Amino acid sequence: MIHYLKHHQIDKTRWDRCINKAVNSRVYACSWYLDMVCPGWEALVEEDYTYVFPLTGRWKGIYYLYQPFFAQQLGLFSSEILTEARLHEFLEAIPRRFRFVEIHLNTLNKPDENLVRVIPRINYELDLISPYEHLVKQYHQNTIRNLKKAKEQKVMIDRRTETDELVTLFMENFGEREGKLRFRDYEVMRHVIEYCRKHNKGFQLGAFSADGKLSAAAFFIREGTRIYYLFAASAMSARENGAMFLLIDSVIRENAAQNFTFDFEGSNDPGVGRFYHGFGALAVTYPMIRINRIKSLLLLPSSSLK
Repeated sequence: MIHYLKHHQIDKTRWDRCINKAVNSRVYACSWYLDMVCPGWEALVEEDYTYVFPLTGRWKGIYYLYQPFFAQQLGLFSSEILTEARLHEFLEAIPRRFRFVEIHLNTLNKPDENLVRVIPRINYELDLISPYEHLVKQYHQNTIRNLKKAKEQKVMIDRRTETDELVTLFMENFGEREGKLRFRDYEVMRHVIEYCRKHNKGFQLGAFSADGKLSAAAFFIREGTRIYYLFAASAMSARENGAMFLLIDSVIRENAAQNFTFDFEGSNDPGVGRFYHGFGALAVTYPMIRINRIKSLLLLPSSSLK
């Protein structure tokens, strides 16, 4: 039987055991991660925590489910077989008080498009099990050219970068222009990074130009068998010196010939997709679903419910 649990009712030890053993395990669904990106999250849980489904809810005139920033894929998790029928049992079990649902499931959740609206999303993944010498042969020519440029311009990779340096670099070069992230979102990211650093779950790299200025930086989570390219930023100089190419290549080089999947975290943007694909990463789709239980179609569009 599927149970709807309020936040305080969730046994987080059993929850995390399920996520860690799940065939589709993702760091985004770990209780410590959800606590930061969506405080007060709720859940649908099988009695013995064999199957779990996080509910990331919010109130804005109505209760609705949304996808938190920095949590690319959620949905149904289990170490058991994830059938279409099992998934829809959980979707049907979402409490009726959530009048609107717009969430991302994960790559092993395959909803029936006749029962729910599905919008495909794209992720890029690279299997690192092969030696670096084999992986680099899959790099595209543009990637190789930029790596050569970075080395010629003496770009240096350094782990000694601070969280605020990365966040500031993002805000100055992308944040203000895109306008998607607010102050509270940057604070969430800071908390995630600091937690992961403290618990040895992640690492941050900076790429510095020859004059010592930070050209690019990124934070990576290493959890289970996946390395997540969680948060990154680059200055205008990175377009000229190939800094971000060298930064990602250094992570691939360091973790090659190990049982890791490099998770680039998207994107549906063709330009960003080409950049990831240039390292040999392959596109993998996951579903965004939308469920509208609102009778009036005059309510705010989904994009305003962020």
